[in-house]
Amino acid sequence: MLSRSLQRAAVAGVAALLALGTLTACSDSPADTSGRFDVVTGFYPLQFVSEKVGGPDVHVVDLAQPGAEPHDMELSPAQVAQVANAGLVIYLKGFQPQLDEAVAQNAADRAFDVATVTPLVSGPNHEGANEEGGSAPDPHVWLDPTRLAAIAGSVSHQLAERDPAHAAAYAERGDALVAELNKLDAEFTAGLANCQRHEIVTSHAAFGYLADRYKLKQIALSGLTPDTEPTPQQVAAVAAEARKYGATTIFFETLVSPKVAQTLAEQVGAKTAVLDPLEGLAEGGTGDYFSVMRTNLATLRAALGCS
Repeated sequence: MLSRSLQRAAVAGVAALLALGTLTACSDSPADTSGRFDVVTGFYPLQFVSEKVGGPDVHVVDLAQPGAEPHDMELSPAQVAQVANAGLVIYLKGFQPQLDEAVAQNAADRAFDVATVTPLVSGPNHEGANEEGGSAPDPHVWLDPTRLAAIAGSVSHQLAERDPAHAAAYAERGDALVAELNKLDAEFTAGLANCQRHEIVTSHAAFGYLADRYKLKQIALSGLTPDTEPTPQQVAAVAAEARKYGATTIFFETLVSPKVAQTLAEQVGAKTAVLDPLEGLAEGGTGDYFSVMRTNLATLRAALGCS
């Protein structure tokens, strides 16, 4: 993972290239030739929604690579060209700085920021031990199925505006996805209604919206971005809370190292388990948003002693 200073330098470098206009006409941009509408997405949950709503009428390119942590994704020249040539770019402003820059330079009139649908929040349940009181707005809105449903409805409208020939199909598929997400929400509500514990100890503060929706308390080691390791003092503070609430499981995730979570689990005599923030799918994985979320539900029920 690059340092913040190197990331800022990389963003500036891409911006300079964009300003020179050297990338927008890149000939190796994989434009779709089948007549489908071209959509570019920033990371997996937005790809999932776009493919579900767009169906056979869209060609979706997701910029985040499978198995890669997408927070600080670096764009290649070819990827910037994909942004420039897209009919619609669906992204979350502030989550991927280089994509923000590429959109501003090349696709401001063809971009949809999903944070305009469901405003981001900060504060308790949305910060880690290493940033208490100073966290930025939490981007992980997709972990609340009702918020993702709102995004799905808006994606349907965005596609219909830009590709009116398929508006009816987008509306039908959008409604079907919203119904599926509402069903998933009902499963989480019922599945987490009667639990012995309501505190989840996580390696990364990704689960604030899920915790808010289902009346849980998130106790996170790292903040909204998982690349900043907590200090020993912060680990000790989280360990004290884990003991206070009788936590039996420390959760880590698929795309970052489990080392800190394993250390904490050893300190408090707990086990570890994967709770997937769905920022991206594991490389070679065969699941999708629904299957991963249902696995998360089963994992939470086991860890929290739910009946």
